[in-house]
Amino acid sequence: MTQPDSASTGRDGHVRSLYAATMHAAPDRPALVGHHHVDVCVVGAGFTGISSALHLIEQGFRVAVLEAQRVGFGASGRNGGQIVNSYSRDMDMIEARFGETSARALGDMAFEGNRIIRERIEQYGIQCDLKEGNLFAACNDKQLAALKHHKTLWEKYGHKTLELLEDDAYRREIGSERYSGALLDHSGGHLHPLNLVMGQAAAFESLGGVIFEHSPMTRLEHGERVKIHTDGGVIEADRAVIAGNAYLGDIVPELADRSMPCGTQVIATEVLDEATAKRILPTDRAVEDSNYLLDYYRLSGERRLIYGGGVTYGGRDPASIEGAIRPKLLKTFPELENIRIDYAWSGNFLLTLNRLPQFGRLNHNVYYAQGYSGHGVTASHLAGRLVGEIIRGDSTRFDAFADIRHLPFPGGRRFAVPFSAMGAWYYALRDRLGM
Repeated sequence: MTQPDSASTGRDGHVRSLYAATMHAAPDRPALVGHHHVDVCVVGAGFTGISSALHLIEQGFRVAVLEAQRVGFGASGRNGGQIVNSYSRDMDMIEARFGETSARALGDMAFEGNRIIRERIEQYGIQCDLKEGNLFAACNDKQLAALKHHKTLWEKYGHKTLELLEDDAYRREIGSERYSGALLDHSGGHLHPLNLVMGQAAAFESLGGVIFEHSPMTRLEHGERVKIHTDGGVIEADRAVIAGNAYLGDIVPELADRSMPCGTQVIATEVLDEATAKRILPTDRAVEDSNYLLDYYRLSGERRLIYGGGVTYGGRDPASIEGAIRPKLLKTFPELENIRIDYAWSGNFLLTLNRLPQFGRLNHNVYYAQGYSGHGVTASHLAGRLVGEIIRGDSTRFDAFADIRHLPFPGGRRFAVPFSAMGAWYYALRDRLGM
């Protein structure tokens, strides 16, 4: 379920972006009208909601999905398209704060979302420009040392597909002088995210699932059977899954208090000639740097450079997206000074105070998954599998996340924006000074 944001939308109901311009044809699904009965109602048709719905219908449940806008309207259809393993906080922090048991449980699942994505693509023949490999680039020697630690840590949890590129070795992957080295994850990758969620939605519908678009939830009525109300009707279900993430709004106050929408901005260039594309990203991997307010970029299927970065707290857009992101692009690739920017868009992700995903129960038959804090492409697909497991009757892995304590932002969302912005300014200053 999504709520409208400030981004302009095209005739198809999606924000104007490269992804919307190149997405596969999709039906305009009807709004909910009348009273419907299902086993499970999923609220939200992004990665979390569609992944949950697909896992559930594969297990034989009757499932309906409610979406306020269009399938993939929110972060799932606007993100950088990078398949990055693990979570926004790494395992040493999880172990230090929540103990060895939690770290081992989450560590065992840290690379599963990646595998689920690939399984879905193969199983359902989803065409989404899947490409192999992603890089973490170090902007200074301190960040390179941190990447060495990162490699050791991931290998402790069984992830053995990492290659450290020290000194100039990274130049075989990135045609920029900006970095001190990089860590290559051969199991990572990148893709067209909107086509990925659209492909999974089509798979869900092919198995008998129903998606109602243009149907924002207006009220959640708890009981032995949960009732999800919209302006046009009601879905009554044995269980419900709340998967609206940064676009849920305040309709579920107990979720809103422990999270904050944050905006990120992306631009896409004109189509690059083969020589230029080969020069800047010789092996066609995705890249993100190691700064606190990181930059991320990759080549699209048609050889456009997709470049994103920065965070706006509270989900607000800058005055000019191109004005905010183009200087970052040119710092990395100054030779692209005269390149044309064809697309510029923004989208919100949901930030939690400890930067870990929030999974849990509102009561005995209403579950939620949200708050991936910038690592949602893989973690949301893991969430869908765990939702399927708990509704089937096995809560072990879901509860490994649900048992993690999540505190509200100090002062609630009203004060979370300035406090978080101050913290981001501090860490950005450390990045600039190489501290």
